[in-house]
Amino acid sequence: MTTVSHSGIDIFLHPGEWYFGDRHTRIQTTLGSCVAVTLWHSKLKLGGMCHYMLPGKEQPGATLNARYGHDALQLLMAEIGRQGTHPSNYEAKLFGGASMFETGPGGSSVARRNIMAAEELVQHHGLSVLARSLGGSGYRQLVFDIATGDVWLRQGEGRTEEVQAGSVSGDVA
Repeated sequence: MTTVSHSGIDIFLHPGEWYFGDRHTRIQTTLGSCVAVTLWHSKLKLGGMCHYMLPGKEQPGATLNARYGHDALQLLMAEIGRQGTHPSNYEAKLFGGASMFETGPGGSSVARRNIMAAEELVQHHGLSVLARSLGGSGYRQLVFDIATGDVWLRQGEGRTEEVQAGSVSGDVA
């Protein structure tokens, strides 16, 4: 969903969606066991977010599908290339992976597998991770402001944090 506000556009990502924009864009989402990865270019004020549901497909195909972590990162990497930039110029932040469902191969939860996939994917793409808010048991609501690179995080029972370069900061609510 896209809305226009006085300061630019607001994008709301549903599970399996991704978006890449410029300094006039804020991207929002709500996570449970899903994972969101934000990427931000501090000099050009470009960035994107993906919201994936599962680590990867059982039978990889030619069509990329952002419901899967591997594909979602591939889509973001393709956009980084179209912008004429390189992944090493982006700062990454990782969110989500709450234990909402305890099912999966070998007893591992979807959330745990999503977190492991996020860590492996950022390493594979050579991304520098500046902040993480992963695991736990409650939902997370995120707002990513591409103008500043800040991510505001509301977790569980209304706790709000601002995530800047570094790590998750304390309460700001």
